[in-house]
Amino acid sequence: MDPQVMVRAMRAGDVPAVAAVHVATWQETYRGLMPDEVLDDPTFIARRERMWTQVIGGDLASRSRAAVAVVEDAVIGLALVGPVPEQESPWDEQVYNIYVLAKHHGTGAGRALLAAVLDPSVRTTLRVIDPNPRAQAFYAKHGFVPDGPAEVADGVRQLRLTRPPDGRSDRLETEPDGVRRARSTGGGSR
Repeated sequence: MDPQVMVRAMRAGDVPAVAAVHVATWQETYRGLMPDEVLDDPTFIARRERMWTQVIGGDLASRSRAAVAVVEDAVIGLALVGPVPEQESPWDEQVYNIYVLAKHHGTGAGRALLAAVLDPSVRTTLRVIDPNPRAQAFYAKHGFVPDGPAEVADGVRQLRLTRPPDGRSDRLETEPDGVRRARSTGGGSR
């Protein structure tokens, strides 16, 4: 990981920056895969602010883990893992969000964010828009594999990926500052 990138737990004061990064990363990543009306909706940032406020302070807060990657006090990435919404799901948790601004790809921020929120001892699932080869390769490096057929919702194709417990050789260690960081025996960075 680039030494200037720090990953820490998301705080309520981060919400405006997190919402802006969330929208910017969608615009960078999904242009051409999602309708422009969705990506350019003038209410998009406000809706994401409401969503992240709910994540940080709502009922889900105690059952989720949210983290941010920062460079010089500016949020450059975000991640969220929480309970799976399906009632009879074989998975314990779901990765809902992991995004890093494009100019910070390759710094290790994505790997550090995933390590900060992922519990390697549980079965985890996520959905990834297809095609998105960069994200799919990132998840494959971290033990996620395709599970089931692709689904199309609102004209967007998504793949479900899953990861068994201890699906990767990364181990999470909590540093004295309370930040969880990966100690990897292999793999790459995002």
